[in-house]
Amino acid sequence: MVISMPPMAVEFEGIHKIYPDGNIALRGASFSIEVGEIYGILGENGAGKTTLMRILYGEIKPTSGTIKIFDHVAKFSGPWDAIKTGIGMVYQHFSLIGGFTVAENLILSALPLGISAQNVLERAKESMEETGLKVPLEERINSLPVGVRQRVEIVKALVRNAKILILDEPTSVLTPIEVEDLFEVLKKLRESGLTILFITHKLKEVKAITDKVTVLRKGQVMGTRRTKEVSELELARMMVEREVLFSLERSPTRPGNPLLEVKDLWVRSDSGLPAVKGVNLSIRAGEILGIAGVQGNGQKEFVEAISGIRKPEKGTIKLKGEDITDLDNSKVYRRGLAYIPDMRSMGLVMDIDLVSNLLLTRLEEFSPDGVIRWRKAVEETKSVMKLFNVVAESVRTQVRRLSGGNQQKFMLGREIARKPDVIIASEPTHGLDVGATEYVRNKLVELRDSGKAVLLISTDLDEIMQLSDRIAVMYEGELIAQGPTREFNLEKIGLLMGGVKVEP
Repeated sequence: MVISMPPMAVEFEGIHKIYPDGNIALRGASFSIEVGEIYGILGENGAGKTTLMRILYGEIKPTSGTIKIFDHVAKFSGPWDAIKTGIGMVYQHFSLIGGFTVAENLILSALPLGISAQNVLERAKESMEETGLKVPLEERINSLPVGVRQRVEIVKALVRNAKILILDEPTSVLTPIEVEDLFEVLKKLRESGLTILFITHKLKEVKAITDKVTVLRKGQVMGTRRTKEVSELELARMMVEREVLFSLERSPTRPGNPLLEVKDLWVRSDSGLPAVKGVNLSIRAGEILGIAGVQGNGQKEFVEAISGIRKPEKGTIKLKGEDITDLDNSKVYRRGLAYIPDMRSMGLVMDIDLVSNLLLTRLEEFSPDGVIRWRKAVEETKSVMKLFNVVAESVRTQVRRLSGGNQQKFMLGREIARKPDVIIASEPTHGLDVGATEYVRNKLVELRDSGKAVLLISTDLDEIMQLSDRIAVMYEGELIAQGPTREFNLEKIGLLMGGVKVEP
């Protein structure tokens, strides 16, 4: 008797991708994903994960190779072909219209598929009932917390009959409690037969939620493992081809004088609403102060005010004892502050080369009389690339051609090489692989040990706990808790991030 095997959800067969500039992103990637699995995809930045997912979603075409969806060869002309085949994708940055209601967003997303508004709402309610994905259909997107917006994106995919769901760094904007809720939803989706591709750089999450995991390195598949049969250490070795340390050796802090002082700071958002409300803090030489909080609670406006990008409404900011409240960004930089923003597109210009990007924050250093010393700038760029292990063809390579990890390391290196006294690092390891994350975190500790003051803004609680000497939690524009790291644990920080006041 012949036993028929169920079809695979996805089969990658010899996928190669060579870009017109000669960059080889994928080198014969081959692996299969069974129906009803939560499947992890791991790899360093530039390993080919994003390229492979974009090919699966129909955004780009492979140079060679075949993809099969439920045993049928897929030939997509664009994402809509993938959507019609049953593939949904939830990006890190949601594709929702803020001024529309949840229902209006769902209806709009299904119009090209010919699904009526009535059917869309019926499907949405059925999906919510089956999975526990509760979303308020009549609420406007702008009024919803980030975790609920993510649920809307998942419901949107289900309304469009997704059978395969790609999640790109899905926990990066969530509190620990919301992460737990998401994982429960994913388990229910798996039980209903949905296949989920889970893209993350967090090894703990791979172990917590996936059934299998495939590791990519330099465009090649390094191996596929059942998650319960592999350790985080083995996965890390497969990713980066070397030993990775999961803990940092940190000497006890010996803080000096305050280098940055903020008193009663009030800042408005772009929409004119209060975003920072009476914040007070100080950071001393030789310490790292970590600010935890869900994105959108005033962190962006806070650091932009400190770095001179955004004018505060009231309050004072002092750098090394000097009032810098009303100084613009260039003057603040000249006085010894550096800012590494959470979005690389804010700190780097993607369409110009590495040398020109170096000059963005160091122009006066290389043109004291108004004439740029290009030879000196080129040598400094090479030095930053070498010291910070930035992989690029040359100093004349456009920044957009670098992987995300190399972009991050170059931006960090450019600022550290200026030898600032205070460094603001906002989400410094967001989206980075385990190797690049280890590198960046060690650099921040080195800065602290050399007597610098580091203000760390991060939604990664492990990062906050691992690096910080003191911790503050920001919620709706206020610092609702501050203290030495020993007074906090992950559960306490998670509750505070959600606005729950916790007794000391």
